[in-house]
Amino acid sequence: MTKPESAWFNDCYKSILDTPLAHWLQTLPAQMNEWQKSQKHGEFDKWCRLLAKIPTTTPSSTTLVDEVRIGSADDIDQYTQKKILGLLQQFMPWRKGPFHMHGIHVNTEWRSDWKWDRVAPHISPLKDRTVLDVGCGSGYHMWRMLGCDASRVVGIDPTQLFLIQFQAIKHFIADNRIHFLPLGIEEMQPLNAFDTVFSMGVLYHRKDPIQFLTQLKHQLRKGGELVLETLVVDGDAQTVLMAGERYAQMRNVWFLPSTDALTVWLARLGFENIRVVDKNFTTLDEQRATEWIEGQSLKDFLDPEDITRTIEGYPAPQRAVIVANRK
Repeated sequence: MTKPESAWFNDCYKSILDTPLAHWLQTLPAQMNEWQKSQKHGEFDKWCRLLAKIPTTTPSSTTLVDEVRIGSADDIDQYTQKKILGLLQQFMPWRKGPFHMHGIHVNTEWRSDWKWDRVAPHISPLKDRTVLDVGCGSGYHMWRMLGCDASRVVGIDPTQLFLIQFQAIKHFIADNRIHFLPLGIEEMQPLNAFDTVFSMGVLYHRKDPIQFLTQLKHQLRKGGELVLETLVVDGDAQTVLMAGERYAQMRNVWFLPSTDALTVWLARLGFENIRVVDKNFTTLDEQRATEWIEGQSLKDFLDPEDITRTIEGYPAPQRAVIVANRK
């Protein structure tokens, strides 16, 4: 029996065949074959069976420009809507979004649309560009990139639940310009081919940030654009915070540089036209617990007596967007 992921990956191979990414086909199919043989999350097969049960619909409209909204409640009957809702709830927690499908509001933990609104005005137009989203999560920003008329959007993220969430949304939007691959950046060969590479909310999770930035660079063509969004701290070009065991209750946070330090890193690695285009503190309205995550969120990770500090005493999450070009 053919596994559903085989069809997902084959569609990706076909879509890049006659593009600047064609040389990726020398290694990618073998990688994905190995991935299919590897140990999966204990729920993965169940998630795939649930995906197959999502009803096929005919959305009256789809918009990806200002939001991700698919159809309306009037497109389907109440039974079908309840069935879709119940199936999507099986793929919780939903972290990045929101998504609107046939009157169902997937009210994700993060208002990722707010982040996109901060990023989008400062980047080169994505029309006809080949785009890579590194650490793409459920793929929310990928859909917004497609809404900007990118010619091809590829997202990579090793988290299998995110792959399932992406495919759940793609079930309603049949578009062969957008694909998700369960890879980490360390598994990518240097493609030197993407026009734009996004990395949003990943750098601080990496033990070796310099290696990670180098890996991002090697996915870009010369002159291509890096869009980097990450946690930062205030300070000068020598300021880098390395948290202890936890930062805002997260165990996997390593280096939080100042924007000046990050600019030095990028320049040393061969980027130019480096500019900090946005800085802001994450608010309790942008990241919060909802019925789609069933757990704690930012409010629980800050000092209840002083929300400018994390519960461990570090500066509260401040995020910056840096845009740069590969020399």
